[in-house]
Amino acid sequence: MGIGMFEFKNFDLLTDGEIDLIIEDKTPSNEEKGYVPAYKYKITLHNSKDSIGDIDIRIGYNENTYYGGHIGYSIEKSYRGNNYASKACKIIKQIAIVHGMDRLIITCNPDNFPSRRTCEKAGLKLKEIVDLPPHNEMYQNGETQKCIYEWILK
Repeated sequence: MGIGMFEFKNFDLLTDGEIDLIIEDKTPSNEEKGYVPAYKYKITLHNSKDSIGDIDIRIGYNENTYYGGHIGYSIEKSYRGNNYASKACKIIKQIAIVHGMDRLIITCNPDNFPSRRTCEKAGLKLKEIVDLPPHNEMYQNGETQKCIYEWILK
């Protein structure tokens, strides 16, 4: 997918009837930093405006998305344990499909067991646990390894 061809789609509200994803930002690519375009959402309970967390999806493939993943999420502490993160991943997956992506990566630290469970609940498979390369931003911030979970989109 050529970067010049990229166009954001009108996915401003996504829902599964239990939680809603409300668009907060559409970030264009930054080739210098190796960033691909991204959609950023706040997660709310259905028909509520109060945020229970955040999720974003990055569109395209490069080294950064392999180590950092296509989807990033966080759920407020008081709302954890309700599978909201895995449900939000299942909702946001449709954006990747519309953009012609055939697989998604979600990564987390090997000791982040809640995030690993989220990936498994959403239907991803652990592909490998990798050492981050020294030039990677996360490595420079003190992280050393990532679990690479892969989602084949059909």
